[in-house]
Amino acid sequence: MEKQQSTLVSPVEAVQGFLQALNEEDFDTARQYLADDFTFVGVLGTRNGAEVYIQDMKKMKFKYQVKKLFVQDQDVSVFYDINMGEVVLFAAGWYKVGKDGIKSLNVIFDPRPVLAKS
Repeated sequence: MEKQQSTLVSPVEAVQGFLQALNEEDFDTARQYLADDFTFVGVLGTRNGAEVYIQDMKKMKFKYQVKKLFVQDQDVSVFYDINMGEVVLFAAGWYKVGKDGIKSLNVIFDPRPVLAKS
C-alpha cells in the first residue's frame, strides 16, 4: 500500500486527515495515514496492525466530532465525541505519529453507556 499521505504531512494534519477519512467512510485513505505496525489500545480492547484496525472501522463506521486538539512534538491528543450509532460518547485519543504514519492510538472514555446497550 502506498504511504504518500502520512509522509507528506505534519502530525496534526495526519490525525485530522485520518479522522476526516473515517468520517467519510473512505477507509483506503484512512489506512494510508497509519503505519503498518499501528497499535490501538482502548477501554474495550486492543488491535495490533493497521489492517486489523481498519477492518474493524469498516464494520463500526464511527463518526468523530473534534472538540479540542493538542499537539506536542509528534504526539496529537484529541477530545472528541464519538458517534457509535446508538451511543455518542465523549472520549480522549492520544495519537503518536512517526515518519511512516500514525504509530499508535490510545483512547479513553466511560464505557458504561456502551455496555448498557449490549
